[in-house]
Amino acid sequence: MQALIATIATMELPTDAHRIFHGRGGLHPGCEHLALDFYPPVLVLTSFLPLEEDALATIAQALADRWQRVAPDQPLNWVYQWRTEGRAETRLMAGAVPEPHEVRENGARYRVHVLKGQNHGLFLDMAAGRQWVSAHAAAHPGLRVLNLFAYTCAFSVVALKAGARHVLNVDMSHGAIGIGQQNHQLNGLSTGASFLPHDIFSTWGKITRASPFDLIIVDPPSYQKGSFIATKDYARLMRRLPDLLMPGGYALLCLNAPELGCDFLQTQMQELAPGMRLVERIANPAVFADVAQDRALKVLLYQASTEIT
Repeated sequence: MQALIATIATMELPTDAHRIFHGRGGLHPGCEHLALDFYPPVLVLTSFLPLEEDALATIAQALADRWQRVAPDQPLNWVYQWRTEGRAETRLMAGAVPEPHEVRENGARYRVHVLKGQNHGLFLDMAAGRQWVSAHAAAHPGLRVLNLFAYTCAFSVVALKAGARHVLNVDMSHGAIGIGQQNHQLNGLSTGASFLPHDIFSTWGKITRASPFDLIIVDPPSYQKGSFIATKDYARLMRRLPDLLMPGGYALLCLNAPELGCDFLQTQMQELAPGMRLVERIANPAVFADVAQDRALKVLLYQASTEIT
């Protein structure tokens, strides 16, 4: 736990939401179960193993000491979440959590919820993916974008803010889509987005009628029973990409499954959509460095052939 304490002792508090400590990457032996995030003005400590009360007390003291240095005029707000076997137990350790709780990232605003569930409304490890989408939309004004497994629609927000013409957001969770609509309102985006709170695999007709797209974003859960299981369902998406894209269009394929490496995506794409060319793997934010890159979040950028078939 010493690496976490050392990081707390030197941490700064920028205004954007970000990860402070990433033990999950394996670069800090003995801390593989720990992560510390900042969703201003709340710090969120996540552990994948139960922490003893004396360990929590040590962390609490480290946070209090550092907070007194970096924000002495502000209350310390922090939350502890222990995750195990698909469930989470969350405790407010100090201060309070705003309601509603809104955070910023690169000028965009998002609604988050750190006291319930394992997903807080904004995946911090996907920051570089959102940055790429923003830059691409700014460089190619008027894009038509398909955002699959849209969750709370952060990709849609950055695309529209950067100049995309339209984003179709599809996710089977009505609750997540509802927060996504709020995120658009927070950013003054009253037009340009549409929302389909449906299962993707039963909505292909509507998706196909809205095609072709200049950019397709695929960011599914790696395993969610009744929704998506990467090992069998990702291939079903790959087959459809060429027919949904404009010639020369792009697809951003994301996968956050430590047990599945880049080869899982690349081999299937070569077989199922051979006309799609791998452009690059988008690097994760530096704080999410991992001893084995294939275990970390994979964000692969593909481009469709420019030839019309």
